[in-house]
Amino acid sequence: MADTSKDDLVELIKRIGTFLTLKFSNLSLTLDSRSIGAIAGLAFTVVFAWRILRTSSPQRRSPKRQAVIPGSSGVSSHFSENIATSEVSPPSEDSSAQNVIDEFFQPVKPTLGQIVRQRLSEGRKVTCRLLGVILEETSPEELQKQATVRSSVLEVLLEITKFCDLYLMERVLDDESEKKVLLALEDAGVFTSGGMVKDKVLFCSIENGRTSFVRQLEPDWHIDTNPEIVFQLARFIKYELHITPTKSERTAMNVFSSTSLEQFFGTV
Repeated sequence: MADTSKDDLVELIKRIGTFLTLKFSNLSLTLDSRSIGAIAGLAFTVVFAWRILRTSSPQRRSPKRQAVIPGSSGVSSHFSENIATSEVSPPSEDSSAQNVIDEFFQPVKPTLGQIVRQRLSEGRKVTCRLLGVILEETSPEELQKQATVRSSVLEVLLEITKFCDLYLMERVLDDESEKKVLLALEDAGVFTSGGMVKDKVLFCSIENGRTSFVRQLEPDWHIDTNPEIVFQLARFIKYELHITPTKSERTAMNVFSSTSLEQFFGTV
């Protein structure tokens, strides 16, 4: 009966440990006094339960010295050995409890989905430039020849489409360039996952056309490589990510910079 109660208590500690781990992984997203109080209360419960577990475990007793009866030393010696063996309990209970504690405090690596939500500060609408961010090409002239989706960014891009309302946009020089971009995105599987559809890929004929798109859509995040557009939109957009090959100075508190989209989310 005691062993069953102890197993139940150990299982309770494991479940509380898993819950607290999830709480800590999302702590930066929901950090307020109520969350801190709840976590502190749960931590206190675990510690209290562990102390009860320790105090309720049977104490080892030292083997009593047995009197030796003359003429029966062989029997007494054998009897003493049996008692000593039965009195000394194996350290498996302490080892099992220690494993529970180690498992409780073992950090859990967050999933890519959790990282995306955390880095985007729970933003639900995102606008993003194609050239130099999603595509290998960096100029509209290159798009007249070909369009290639960067393989290293695909995993992050698909995760964003699952969580956010994503709009992709770019300046092109002709209709053929539009077709090449849409075909490249389709071949990469962008339209088969999440809520991404072709109608959310927007094209314009001038560079400032992206500024107009972003102002109309009013996203939580805009991702771009053009520093002038990033600067112009800083007053209107909650957050911006400037993709630049070189480290640049932060132009505003709501503007972040990274060498690539995947680097911003820590996947490279």
